[in-house]
Amino acid sequence: MCIRDSGDIARELPEQPVLLRSAPYLEAYVRLNGLAARLKAGEYAITPDTTPRALIDRIVAGRVIQHTLVVLEGWTFQQLRQALVAHPKIVQTLREASDAEIMARLGRTGEHPEGRFFPDTYHFPSGTTDEAFLRRALLAMDRQLEQAWSHRAPGLPLKDPYQALILASIVEKETGLAAERPAVAGVFARRLQKGMLLQTDPTVIYGLGPAFDGNLRRRDLSTDTPYNTYTRKGLPPTPIALPGAAALAAAVNPASGDALYFVATGNGGHIFSATLAEHGRAVRQYQSKGGGP
Repeated sequence: MCIRDSGDIARELPEQPVLLRSAPYLEAYVRLNGLAARLKAGEYAITPDTTPRALIDRIVAGRVIQHTLVVLEGWTFQQLRQALVAHPKIVQTLREASDAEIMARLGRTGEHPEGRFFPDTYHFPSGTTDEAFLRRALLAMDRQLEQAWSHRAPGLPLKDPYQALILASIVEKETGLAAERPAVAGVFARRLQKGMLLQTDPTVIYGLGPAFDGNLRRRDLSTDTPYNTYTRKGLPPTPIALPGAAALAAAVNPASGDALYFVATGNGGHIFSATLAEHGRAVRQYQSKGGGP
């Protein structure tokens, strides 16, 4: 049941047989109690046990139907945009806007959108705009990043919260098991401290963009882009995905140790090694193709 003003109650009731006979009562109740100006526009749920009084109370209180969109950890900004377009209850105002135009609309002119929106389960009423949704997710990431950075470990090879966001996005894409996020972050932190190449496949894939066909080839690892951490030292210029809270926490509190390499085991986990020789044995054992640094 969608309500925009008091007249909508009577107009909508023919679609609600359970309350149809109560239409005169509802209108009189609203009028006599001076509630017309207090009715909240929105979409309301009516069940067989809904009484007329309960319906009016619900509309006055603005207890509208809440819809849901789950923004997944590891999504790119383009995947988030696609999810917003596909949601039937979100009003589209940014469909034709470029990424740069969207960030300007959100008050972040010149900022890259990747990684800036917090992955979470969002609840919202029908009619929410895509801009309002993105603004909410943007502010949520601001809060999460600020909190993580304020609890960072000393001596990190990260100069500011944005670098922490970049590292967290890499950790998010490299880690299948939540418990391994600090260990993976530890490998990358030590590599940064030692001036080693990060050599992480997800950054290469991100740099390839639409050219990536699902098969990362050896030539891709040597094709230089700003995101190729096999050819360029340090962090890539921007995040490569939306990191969740656990990845953010791991990036600023990496596990200690001496591991500089890891390889995927095939079950979502990794084997960590301190030397290249150990890593080579692990790679041969698990026959991994580009399983990690």
